[in-house]
Amino acid sequence: MSQDAFKKFANQKKNSKVKEEFRQEKKRVKKERAAFFEKLKEEKFQAKKAKFEGKPAPIKTAPAKKINQINEAMPLNKYLAHCGISSRRDAAEIIKDGKVKVNQQIISEPGYKVQPNDEVVFNNKKVFITKNLVYILLNKPKDYLTTTDDPQKRKTVLELIAKATSERVYPVGRLDRNTSGVLIITNDGDLTQQLSHPSYEVKKIYEVKLDKPLLKADFDKILKGLMLEDGKINVDSLAYADAKDKSIIGIEIHSGRNRIVRRIFEHLKYDVKALDRVMYAGLTKKNVERGKWRYLSEKEIRALKLLKKTKTPAIGKK
Repeated sequence: MSQDAFKKFANQKKNSKVKEEFRQEKKRVKKERAAFFEKLKEEKFQAKKAKFEGKPAPIKTAPAKKINQINEAMPLNKYLAHCGISSRRDAAEIIKDGKVKVNQQIISEPGYKVQPNDEVVFNNKKVFITKNLVYILLNKPKDYLTTTDDPQKRKTVLELIAKATSERVYPVGRLDRNTSGVLIITNDGDLTQQLSHPSYEVKKIYEVKLDKPLLKADFDKILKGLMLEDGKINVDSLAYADAKDKSIIGIEIHSGRNRIVRRIFEHLKYDVKALDRVMYAGLTKKNVERGKWRYLSEKEIRALKLLKKTKTPAIGKK
């Protein structure tokens, strides 16, 4: 096809808008990263100084505290999430599989109310709610599973952040094995539930590498919305990420449906060669090398917790 077909499209505002958002986000993250590493540098200096002077090193964070009681009844899946076992959604499946006991009785109902002083056991170990909340951003590489455990003993993302914390943490949402990019790992059950709930319409931006250039006609079809086997899907923004290579696409979307980005392009007979999530809920992997991680800043954590619900769940868009 003649390149003239793309000439008018290449100058559309959507492409420039997405690129400007990338630039602004990079500036913001760069500034916050500089502050983070300056603080880390100071902590290391103080630790070395204390060691040289024969004094105990300063404690970075307060030790985790186990809470044997809860103030009021709590759904069992929520309780497990606050113990750092998994997200509420995954905890529901764990419970249904009969892997959790309350007061020595197997409970298979996720909504079962855990009472103060109840003993909850998972994997033959009593579990507790902890106060020490951890928030980690990982730049996930390919070939790692976004799960806390794999029966087939394949590599999981938790292996990459093993030195980050001794707390039991879990991934927020899923990135399939062959998808790379921004992944949040935490033990904050409430935040996980918030980011996973459709009503918050959390924004995600992906860079997609296709097996061939995306035709203008198919580009327009995606913008108008596609009817997939599980309903219509609408994207928020779409752009050619590289003006010289129209097989590299930037796509912004808020749907949490399984493998949705891959399915959009596969529906139009394109093969996705590589998929990278470059932004999630306003967070990017800027200055975080593939396979590496960093702690979220207090500002970033506050921003995530301040995300607002939309007026309606926008079911049609999902």
